Amino acid sequence: EIVMAAVKRIGWVLKYASDEWKNDRKIVMAALKQYGIALEYASDGLRNDREIVMAAVNKENDYALRLASDGLRNDREIVMAAV
Repeated sequence: EIVMAAVKRIGWVLKYASDEWKNDRKIVMAALKQYGIALEYASDGLRNDREIVMAAVNKENDYALRLASDGLRNDREIVMAAV
């Protein structure tokens, strides 16, 4: 799959993916493993997904936390992982 290959190499290309791919859990997770700030381009639903946000925070720390949903920015475990 072309999109998967692209985000595995250059995570930020998620920015140019269709909304369908930005809402695909596997695609977004692959992008985050390469570039945690790709969370910015994920769908709102995935920006509210605890596992997705934790993967971004583990890669990019506090900057990725700013890109999470309001609810997850206040999640104690996620905040502690970000600092």
